[in-house]
Amino acid sequence: MTDPHSSSPVSKSLEQGLYIVATPIGNLGDITLRAVDILQRCDVIACEDTRVTGKLLSHLSISKRMRRYDDHSEEGARRELIDAARAGSVALVSDAGTPLVSDPGFRLVRDARDAGVAVTTLPGACAAIAGLTLAGLPNDRFLFAGFLPVKQKARGEVLQELGAVNTTLIFYETGPRLVKSLDAIAADMPDRQVAVARELTKLHEECRVGTALELAAHYTEHPPKGEIVLLIGPPSGDAPVGDPDELLREALETMSPSKAAGQVSKASGLDRKTLYTRAVELKAQ
Repeated sequence: MTDPHSSSPVSKSLEQGLYIVATPIGNLGDITLRAVDILQRCDVIACEDTRVTGKLLSHLSISKRMRRYDDHSEEGARRELIDAARAGSVALVSDAGTPLVSDPGFRLVRDARDAGVAVTTLPGACAAIAGLTLAGLPNDRFLFAGFLPVKQKARGEVLQELGAVNTTLIFYETGPRLVKSLDAIAADMPDRQVAVARELTKLHEECRVGTALELAAHYTEHPPKGEIVLLIGPPSGDAPVGDPDELLREALETMSPSKAAGQVSKASGLDRKTLYTRAVELKAQ
């Protein structure tokens, strides 16, 4: 019987269960030997798009039964995959990168565990980590927050909420929405270092670093395509500090209490809600 954690198989059969298999994000050479082994020996592959996964399998000279599974799949499809993993072996892949990282799969893994099905993960390519290593921003700690909201108000609220966190922020973004997101970052965090990493592991791999305003100007002139990793460096640490009331009074000269509280919160590290309450009081004086 095969050990799913072994570096080499001792038989052609796999242990029963669900295998989470990371696939390349661009360069097909980034597939791991272990991933190839599992894809060759599993009974069925669950994938977002059979056409995309079919190209990878063709490159690897693998012929395998595929079943479509994504966030829109019904519960019945999930139960069928769990039954298949209980009786045999199911490999879960995404179109690119590591499944479950802003990709379908967490419900399947959760329900498989609840059903007593063994779950094994095969690490590999991940766009968020690739972008982080390429950008040269502080990476002793970081926060991955998936895709920014499409709507302007919601996007601004997310940036305002996460902007106070003293760490590098990582988002996924698309080409058509990139400039709008950079404009929002420029308005809320004008002095922060920002990086745009795109075409990762491909021939025209690119990583630009600058202020959000500089990057927005560039990508307005050169509209990008494809999926993008957008990174925002942590606060520089040299923001002005001082008496909160004085900072609030100064900010209130040109801002609403809400925006003043947000600015002072970033500058001082104090709680934004507390500062907002105080800003309202100062405004009324």
